[in-house]
Amino acid sequence: MSEVDMGQSRMAVLVGTSSTGKTRACWEAVQPLASKGWRLWHPFDPTRAEAAFRGIEGVGPRTVVWLNEAQHYFGASGGLGERISSAVHTLLTTPRRGPILILGTMWPEYADTYIALPQPGEVDRYSHARAVLSGRLIGIPESFDTKAAGHAQALAIAGDAQLAHALEHVQDGRVTQFLAGAPELVRRYESASSAARALLHAAMDARRLGVGVQLPIGFLEHAAEGYLSDDEFDDLDDNWLEQALMETSRPVHGKLAPLRRSRRRIHEIVPPTQASPSSLNYRLADYLEQRGRRERRLLCPPTSFWQAAHDYLSAADLVQLANEARLRYRNRWSYILLQRAVESGYIPAVRELAFFLENLNPERSSRLYEQAIESGDTHAMILVAQSRDIYGDIAGADELWWQAADSGDEEAIEVLPQRLDAYGVAKGIEQLLQKNTAAGNVQQRELLSEWRSLVEELESEDFQARHPEYGGEADALALLAQWRDQVGDSRGAESLRQVSAAVVDPVHEALVSRSGDGFIEGAISQAGEAGETEVQGLLIELEGRNGDYRGVERTLLKLLDSGNPKSPSVLFLDDDDLWPNYINFWPYGLEADGSQSAPWW
Repeated sequence: MSEVDMGQSRMAVLVGTSSTGKTRACWEAVQPLASKGWRLWHPFDPTRAEAAFRGIEGVGPRTVVWLNEAQHYFGASGGLGERISSAVHTLLTTPRRGPILILGTMWPEYADTYIALPQPGEVDRYSHARAVLSGRLIGIPESFDTKAAGHAQALAIAGDAQLAHALEHVQDGRVTQFLAGAPELVRRYESASSAARALLHAAMDARRLGVGVQLPIGFLEHAAEGYLSDDEFDDLDDNWLEQALMETSRPVHGKLAPLRRSRRRIHEIVPPTQASPSSLNYRLADYLEQRGRRERRLLCPPTSFWQAAHDYLSAADLVQLANEARLRYRNRWSYILLQRAVESGYIPAVRELAFFLENLNPERSSRLYEQAIESGDTHAMILVAQSRDIYGDIAGADELWWQAADSGDEEAIEVLPQRLDAYGVAKGIEQLLQKNTAAGNVQQRELLSEWRSLVEELESEDFQARHPEYGGEADALALLAQWRDQVGDSRGAESLRQVSAAVVDPVHEALVSRSGDGFIEGAISQAGEAGETEVQGLLIELEGRNGDYRGVERTLLKLLDSGNPKSPSVLFLDDDDLWPNYINFWPYGLEADGSQSAPWW
């Protein structure tokens, strides 16, 4: 800028792909000139090229010539582009017309075309453009480097919410593309055809339920059918899938697309899956994934989604979806998906199916647990150990806890000291401490040392004297929070404090004491409709007290559809004075559409 201020005309053209911040960078650069009497000229009407050619002779000193998307000027057809290039060169090299600042932006493919030397015998179509652009092209990187990312992070921390949002959702430094493309992604999603929207909804549901980022085309095709109404499905063309993929994969700014093709690298290991795994996969845009998690969080996917998952997804994805199905009380689908994953040889699925069948088929469940333990599945060891505890087999449970700890399971290593103390085996803590010391596991050794100190404190005679305030569930949470602070788990401690101070407790007390209060009922109902699962549970209790079991069923269905981890437990509350046993509504679980499942085991 200093050379321009001194009367020397200059030109710069920023070269980069779409939405890399070229235009914004130019705009920010010229802002200081406004206070110094400069004006801006943007030739645009009737066409950019015509306006530039007609008006450039009238450009006077202290003017910024704005040639955004400069290919529209230098590449104009009929020789007009070369005439504009010549006029720009004259403007820059005529001292009496300065100072002039010409700023432009251009995509790399256009810049390469204009500056490339012609082949022998080829007409030199861009000789004037090459002359005026030579030495004036500035490349813009496609992603933020470490320095730029650090500066962006500082701005985000300082209060730039939009930049903070972008940094949260990008992993490859393409911040400007995200900022430029997100609004267009939303517009494309909201205006999509029924078939395209069905593909996007299937992809959104898959991602929010934990399926991997690479979604097989077969899965999307077959899952999408359930997201279409009967009329929409009947109106589909024979090539509806090709049309929908063309629509959803068309890029917006920044090379983003609602759904874009995703290639699997040759060296990637594909988890066990169906007999003919798909090599053609699509990836949902991150921004639309976030929107789906927010807008569709209370919905259960249709039948076609679960069937397509069974037919096309990997075993790891099947186990994830089986757990999600169980949270929604879609038990039949949970079993079907787990069985498919077990058949593929995926070991974690064996343990999950064993857990699922504990009450339905105890004999098979035991065999599956044994199979999982023999394969070294520490999670299966812990589940069986917990079961042995319930039935009083403490020694058998200890054996499995030790086996899991020896295998390096972190949960077993953390739980075992508490467990040993609970059964009066304080020396076991010392033994475990020595085992980890010998193994050189510093972090586990430090954690166990903390637990040993806590156990010694609990065993001390003056503990009750020093904690007379202890008593009740809330105090237990507060004390446990203090213990977690002592072992360095500040996040866990804060979580416990929030739970102990939750607003649900006073609302629950008011509900019990004033169940007829219309204000309370209205507040809980409104919160329930908003999807607050904790408050929906209170709404179920209120409806149960009033004998509105149809209301209970409706609210419970909403709660189950949301997949909240706490929702299935509501089915088994059977206080005769207050609760019916809601599991009797649907003894065999629910189908995807919320209807009662027929007997299937």
